[in-house]
Amino acid sequence: MKIRIKGEMTLYELRQCIFEQLLEVEEQFAVRHSRDATIYINPTNGFGDQVSCRDARGEEVSTLISEGPYQAAADHYGL
Repeated sequence: MKIRIKGEMTLYELRQCIFEQLLEVEEQFAVRHSRDATIYINPTNGFGDQVSCRDARGEEVSTLISEGPYQAAADHYGL
């Protein structure tokens, strides 16, 4: 399933849009699980100009990989 959000906005607003769309998928279509997700963003400077994300060494970063949400030690050890 593809979720498309149009228009320039702050990351706070984008996060809220994503949250609302996922709630709708959950409520309207009874989806409770997903195997993987890919989110593409187009970073801008707030004036519509595209910008590149760079690490501390100045190298361009195009992909971030997540293994899922933070897992507390209690969850990891079954406490």
